[in-house]
Amino acid sequence: MPREFRISVMQPTMEPIGELLANARAIDTYDFHTIWMAENYPWWRKHSMEARSATAQSALIASATSRVNVGWGIITPYSRHPIEIAMEARVMQEVAPDRFAVGLGASKIFMRHIGEGEHGRKALPGTAVRESVEIVRATLEGDEVDFTGKVFSAYLPAIREDTETPRGSVPIYMAGTGPRMQKIAGEVSDGLLTASITTPAFVEYSRQNLDEGARAAGRDPEGIELGSTCLASIAEDREEGRDGAREFTAMYLANKVQNIRGAADTLLEKANLTRDEIEPIADAMERGGRAAAKAAVSDETFEKVCPIAGTPSDCIEAIEKFRAAGCDHIMLELWGDNRLEQIRLFGEKVLPEVLDR
Repeated sequence: MPREFRISVMQPTMEPIGELLANARAIDTYDFHTIWMAENYPWWRKHSMEARSATAQSALIASATSRVNVGWGIITPYSRHPIEIAMEARVMQEVAPDRFAVGLGASKIFMRHIGEGEHGRKALPGTAVRESVEIVRATLEGDEVDFTGKVFSAYLPAIREDTETPRGSVPIYMAGTGPRMQKIAGEVSDGLLTASITTPAFVEYSRQNLDEGARAAGRDPEGIELGSTCLASIAEDREEGRDGAREFTAMYLANKVQNIRGAADTLLEKANLTRDEIEPIADAMERGGRAAAKAAVSDETFEKVCPIAGTPSDCIEAIEKFRAAGCDHIMLELWGDNRLEQIRLFGEKVLPEVLDR
């Protein structure tokens, strides 16, 4: 049975709570599938944005909405032990029954901030996320947990039958850029979430790894989602509609250069982007902030990241390219002015044209 095609929003957590909730209420009126909370980290402070907790924000969003699903896209076990992740997931099960999903990933930028893998310590990001999936699932099921792994341990008694709490796990997704993490996602998760700057070529690469991991574990690849984070902005005027995605392109390319060297190489290669091409953008970001970095993004570079941007017709055309490449869950990372109007345009003029009916 073919997977349902979905359009969601990947919401950065570095925006004020009032704006976040206004966006969420608007998204909830349309047929978006999920608001994924992309937990940002303190590197963004140097560019006039503050990091905020995805788990705290997700509970607020769930309380302010009634239709749209809410997901963590992603949080990392390097900042929260898997038992604590399960505790926070239990809150979401109560606030948003049957419309919540966990997204887990190593987060190379956070690993860098805490020095994971440095000073003689061996980093095991794939193992850490795999073990986290197992611990979170087991904890949410409510049975006794007795787990000793290479990265984490967990010891919990079973939930007593008279305890007032939800029981049962939730969908658990994994984020992955490299082949090992993507194959692990196929082995143990409900879906793979790819990073910003995902292109149709990277979708094809990711789908191959995801399917290989699933088959190796005796699972049916058809039952595992592939979600792609796409830089996005929209307006009736084409250049206005591309403006927000161009700024976000600059921000993320600078991030890739400065914080996750090596980890994003395949992502950039599939976009035909070279270090020589994107390092001037990172330099401009350091010297003059987001506006200067946006100005440093050439039209050629902008096209290479395959944004879902421009007019509604432009966005529909771009979405169909991702679907043809094997993506079944588009996650729009919206940026730019007048976000509420952008949500309306996607909701009224794009979603009805691309969603399965």
